[in-house]
Amino acid sequence: MDSMESGPGTRPRRTEGDRRRRQALADIAAGITPGEADVWAEAAKVERFRCVIYLCGALRTELTGPRTECTGYAEAFGWEITDVIEERAGLLPPRGRDGLDRAVGYITSGTAGAVLTSCRSMISAVAQEYDDMAREIERAGGFLHVRDAARTA
Repeated sequence: MDSMESGPGTRPRRTEGDRRRRQALADIAAGITPGEADVWAEAAKVERFRCVIYLCGALRTELTGPRTECTGYAEAFGWEITDVIEERAGLLPPRGRDGLDRAVGYITSGTAGAVLTSCRSMISAVAQEYDDMAREIERAGGFLHVRDAARTA
């Protein structure tokens, strides 16, 4: 059979019909009924979980360290990073911060499933404000995750 020659520099020449027939035989041998393989192939396509990193500090605060920490943390969990938002809002309350509003917008639109931040104080040092923001993110369909919950600043 010259269509199945193999060796250095040659590739098997199978028709599309032959390839489908061979795949059907392999599926049947594996106990997969015809048509079921397409369902399994579609189910195997799993999207990575997505997050948005939100960092906030005073005007001259260096955010490179927290950014690197959050990026490494997300990558360790296999999370895809949708965006990194750095904001210089200092001690302003979380309501009305443009960057934090954008982060919540990613959750609302379904573009991300979590807001990841370096420490609680980047959302708010005031417990009630932090809790309100966490609830708002949950109502939007995601969650707020603090990389280092023990650190406050």
